Amino acid sequence: MPETGTPNRRDALRRGTTLSAALGTAAIGSGAMAPRMLHAASSSDDPNRVIRIGIVGVGGRGTGALNDSLSINDNVRLVAMADLQQENCERARKILSQRHGDKIDVKDDRIHIGLDAYKNVLDDPDVDLVILATSPGFRPYHIAEAVAAGKHVFAEKPSCVDPAGYRVCTKAHDEAVKQGTSIVTGTQYRRQVNYVEAIKRIHDGEIGDIVSATTRYCSGGIWYKNRKEGVSDTQYQLNNWMHFIWLSGDQITEQAVHNIDAINWVMGSAPETAYGSGGRFTRPADSEMWDNVSIDYTYPGNRVCSFMCRQIPGTKGDNGNVIYGTKGTAYIDAMSGGSRFTDRSGKQTWSMKGSIADAYRQEHKDLVDSIRSGNPIVELRTTAESSLTAVMGRMAAYTGQRVDWDFVSEKSSLDLFPKDLDWNGDRPEPSFAIPGVTKLT
Repeated sequence: MPETGTPNRRDALRRGTTLSAALGTAAIGSGAMAPRMLHAASSSDDPNRVIRIGIVGVGGRGTGALNDSLSINDNVRLVAMADLQQENCERARKILSQRHGDKIDVKDDRIHIGLDAYKNVLDDPDVDLVILATSPGFRPYHIAEAVAAGKHVFAEKPSCVDPAGYRVCTKAHDEAVKQGTSIVTGTQYRRQVNYVEAIKRIHDGEIGDIVSATTRYCSGGIWYKNRKEGVSDTQYQLNNWMHFIWLSGDQITEQAVHNIDAINWVMGSAPETAYGSGGRFTRPADSEMWDNVSIDYTYPGNRVCSFMCRQIPGTKGDNGNVIYGTKGTAYIDAMSGGSRFTDRSGKQTWSMKGSIADAYRQEHKDLVDSIRSGNPIVELRTTAESSLTAVMGRMAAYTGQRVDWDFVSEKSSLDLFPKDLDWNGDRPEPSFAIPGVTKLT
């Protein structure tokens, strides 16, 4: 991979809380922004209008998102790619070309490599829609700059890994609403039919008043990449991103946010407080991740959700949500497990199947349809709230303190993104949180 410049544009994003700082950098100050915004935000009810896609982050999830969009949408075309690794782009272009033919139109000069490669995609006037699928630590700032460039956005979850990123997201959400561009996020369960119907029935009172809930995302181990000789600290951490908190937010944020989002949806809001614990037993020595976290989230009305996530090899998996009501219980299983309700005696009263593969594709259809119709979907704030809920739980577990929503959303100064990120640079020695020692900031 070629050497790239240091992304000091991030320093501009860090300063202040005004919209221009949050969305900062060259796009806002340049005269080129207005025509790009007009181009991307323009709408037409012509069903044959071609939507041109660029992608930032062409790993497994990014390639999967592309495949979903290209599979379900007609008259879309991939025209630009950005990644840290040339081979990722070339591999994806070859595979997707075999599957989707002339929907792939990425010339060699529209493959961009390096930490700042995303800027080439955002500066491309032919790109209507950008898919953002890098490691999550970059997500808020990529979203903000995409909005500033007038692009429609598909942003993978989570939206943020710290309170600073959350605030960037809420400002980007408001700016997208103002300018009329769409932001759809990778919370596919919100488009999975058994989730949608089950939660509608819960809100309609079918299981009575919600008393409490449990949600679990427990699985075996997760990938880890050994360090290769001759790579810098930055290069190693970016390649092994799941294990560094500034990039992934730990498993509760990167992975279990799906379940947390479902419970926020059920409860109708983010929780008021989080209190919990966890630890690490099986992680590699230089991993900053914990391998288990358990949190009690308290929602308005003194309704408690018992949350747990775990990645420990050899343990029993559990992934799903249970909502307890005064009249019955709702079981909403993850993946394609379906939903079912029982009454107080345990008798099943309703059930429905669902396909996660269909949900993955539906989010991309809804996005493209909204662009063509001129009725933009902007759902970033909701996903950012769910992401911050995960962050709040992590902060509570890491510090051993009770953490409330007002603190994380308004007062916390936690900002994990490095001020001095350099492709060839050093990074601080990896460390992991210790409750009672790690401070709440």
